[in-house]
Amino acid sequence: MQLVYMYMDSPVGALKLVAHDQALVAVMWDNEDHKRVRLAELVENVQHPILLKVKQQLEEYFLGQRQQFDLPLDFQGTAFQQQVWQALLTIPFGETRSYKEIAVQLGNQKAVRAVGAANGKNPISIIAPCHRVIGSSGALVGFAGGLDKKQILLSLEKSQIP
Repeated sequence: MQLVYMYMDSPVGALKLVAHDQALVAVMWDNEDHKRVRLAELVENVQHPILLKVKQQLEEYFLGQRQQFDLPLDFQGTAFQQQVWQALLTIPFGETRSYKEIAVQLGNQKAVRAVGAANGKNPISIIAPCHRVIGSSGALVGFAGGLDKKQILLSLEKSQIP
């Protein structure tokens, strides 16, 4: 399956959007470790309809005009990783959850480290809101884009909660 990409500018830096003909498969950071999310060969396509829809919805999110994304997503990972990534999609806009809370949600309170590892491999940053996962102490921990970008995203969301 052919993967296409385009870049977009955002308040958290350049983002690389990656999709195939049916769905979004990745939102990558400008400082991305290419070992974190492995992708097949990519072809640039700045007119791909899914990428254009993703870009539009991300722009609306950054402008405070969107709190939920309506996009087809194709997560590529293990069954457990996919469970964690689906759990991320249930975290409400402007709220946070700890790794332990996600583990409990998945029915295994001892899977905290595994949840952390899966969260760190989330290929669809921002849209599958791994930035909303924090340490049990409330500290900002582990984020592929960098903790400064995690703080920007959380602050952006908190500022839009009435």
